Amino acid sequence: MNVLQLLKLKGSRTIETVAPQLSLSEVAELLSAKRIGALVVSTDGKTVAGIISERDIVRRLGQDGADCLGLAVGEVMTSDVTTCALSETALSVLERMTEGRFRHMPVLENGQMVGFLSIGDVVKARISEIETDNAALVEMLQG
Repeated sequence: MNVLQLLKLKGSRTIETVAPQLSLSEVAELLSAKRIGALVVSTDGKTVAGIISERDIVRRLGQDGADCLGLAVGEVMTSDVTTCALSETALSVLERMTEGRFRHMPVLENGQMVGFLSIGDVVKARISEIETDNAALVEMLQG
């Protein structure tokens, strides 16, 4: 299964973005309200400037205390973002997420965001793929 197929299975292609000047407090409210773990930081909604995740916020809280909630996202975000292409396999994306110890990956086509994956999206797709393969093997063996 490739990333394009994975995005089709996921359904929603909505990419939640925030501007780099938004405060950490505002981002925490958004993450909570939308029940998501990360947002793409973008100035135009099409390109990736960074990612701000729950982990980024908690890490900064641990370092600086509650005073950090007034900081701009651009000061705290992860700016070295790993992305993937529509043609990549779900397995390669999962491997990269696991090796890099991150949970979210923007999908780019011609430098523009066309999707956003969480590790949960990829794991769910892989499980579905494995179950389908397993059912086919069982059917083949049982004749």
